[in-house]
Parts: sequence; structure tokens; C-alpha cells
Amino acid sequence: MAQKDVLGRQGEQFAAEHLERSGYSIVDRNWRCRQGEIDIVALRDGVLVFVEVKTRSGIGYGLPSEAVSVSKLQRLRRLAGAWCAEHEPRIRAMRLDVIGIVVKHGQDIRLDHLEGVS
Repeated sequence: MAQKDVLGRQGEQFAAEHLERSGYSIVDRNWRCRQGEIDIVALRDGVLVFVEVKTRSGIGYGLPSEAVSVSKLQRLRRLAGAWCAEHEPRIRAMRLDVIGIVVKHGQDIRLDHLEGVS
């Protein structure tokens, strides 16, 4: 497995643990369809949250969350619709979140959770 894939999986695990500590239930992880992948689907207080996780080993190219473009958010909305069509959840509301994580060797992890990004 490539180093960036290992870093990405580590970041997704940190994100899932953060969400659980914050009162979310993890509903699905790494859900795939022909249109792409949703990193995490979580639920809290009747709100279904589709989470894009971006992990970096530094901020030389900007914060991880800055890598989520408008076109990426549009794709996430389509993926969220596909997930709902397959699972038919009973929910009050939905939203898209981004969790950006910086993991620098020998330093504390930086995690930024941006709620309702679209």
C-alpha cells in the first residue's frame, strides 16, 4: 500500500473516532458506487452527515480542507443522493461536512471539522 494511502486510512480512522467522541454514530465507511466514494456516513440527532476526509502530512500546499473544491462538493451531493437511494434512511435532515487532518511526524494531530459546507 502506498504511503499516501496509509496516511489517508489513518486520517479516516482519526475522523471516525472524532465523530464518535462528538456523539455521532458511524453508519457507513468507504461506501462506493460507480460514481465514487463517500468516506464516512454518520448520524447524530436525526441528521445524516456525509463526511469527506482530507489528510495531509503538512500544510505546504494549504490546509487539507482547502482541497475540497466546488466540483468535489457537487460530486459528494450526487453520491449522498445515491447512498440515500440505496439505503432509504429515515432522517430529519442531511448535510455535508469536511474533516481536514494534518498528521506531522512527532507532532500532535490537527483536526478541523467543518460542518455544513454546502
